[in-house]
This record gives sequence, structure tokens and C-alpha cells, in this order.
Amino acid sequence: MDSVRYDEQSVTVPTALKILIAGGFGAGKTTLVGSVSEVRPLQTEEVLTGLGLDVDDTFGVEQKGTTTVAMDFGRITISEDLQIYLFGTPGQDRFWFLWDELAFGALGAVVLADTRRLADCFPSVDYFEQRGTPFVVAVNMFEGHKEITEAALRTALDLDPEVPIVLCDARDRRSGKSVLIALVEYVAERRGLSLAGAPS
Repeated sequence: MDSVRYDEQSVTVPTALKILIAGGFGAGKTTLVGSVSEVRPLQTEEVLTGLGLDVDDTFGVEQKGTTTVAMDFGRITISEDLQIYLFGTPGQDRFWFLWDELAFGALGAVVLADTRRLADCFPSVDYFEQRGTPFVVAVNMFEGHKEITEAALRTALDLDPEVPIVLCDARDRRSGKSVLIALVEYVAERRGLSLAGAPS
């Protein structure tokens, strides 16, 4: 969608790009959206049930008291004519019925990976592969993560060779923006577009 100017009121309607932030339960999706959003992010967090708490305890993840039940939403303004909207997907199986609605019209996706629970990434990777949605895998380097080589990660997730793998800290704004830039560059490359002169 191109930006449109209305001469009568000199109103600019910016082009909007939609990016999904996906991954397993507790991978850092809400944290990533919150760290890069220029506005206070919309979060649909609810208190975890005993089942969710058991999952955290089992995998040694820092105790999580809430989980996303619909989506997280944030916004980044690149220029007057371009805004990026971030939609964090719910990580628990029982909320996956929302994914088709969230994915509609998305430019691409970020799949956050927790190296201690790589199997949690499989549903996200499968979903985007089946839809033909471009995605990057972002390894969240939070405290306590397991070291893993890119080759081992690519093998473990059965990723195509061209799918980018990037390291990030979901808590850090600059790191999160680097992940989004990697995704936009990957989408541009797939579409044969040049990003020369694009804002950083």
C-alpha cells in the first residue's frame, strides 16, 4: 500500500508494514515487542494456570506469571510515510486459532528461539513455511541460554539454507531493531528489491 496525501487537508496516510513476532512459550515475544515499540505496547497478558507454571518449572525457565492470550502490539515509525506494526503471537497451543487472522497481510515474521527448548519453535517454523511467509530465526541470548552453533541450529530446526539466523537480546532495543532489519533485508532480497537509501 502506498502513502496517500489528501490535498484538501494535507493529511498523510503512511504505508504500514506488518511483522509477526512468533516462537514458543516464554521465548521472549512480549519482551521484544515491548523493547522496540515507540508507543506503550498493547499486551493481552493473563495469569498463568498451574499447567503453564509446571512447564516453566520443568524447563528451568525463569518463573513466568503471565502469558499472552491474544497478541502483543507495538509500533515503530520509520518516516512520515512508513510505519511498522508488530504483532506478537500467543505461544500456547490453545490460542493458535488466532494465528491466521494475525498473519493476514504480514510482510514477514521473526521466530524467537530459546536454545533450551528448540522443539517449541517447530510449530512457528512449520506455519510460516506452509504459508510461504518469509521469516528469520532470532536466537534470544538471555541469561542461561545454551550455546549452539548456527549449523546445529539449522539442522535441529530443519531450516532451508537461505533462512537467516540472527542472535539477539529481546530486552535490548538496538538488538531487537537489528532483528527487524534482518527480516526486512531478507524480504527485499527475496523480492529482488534494493534498500539503498532506506533509513536505518
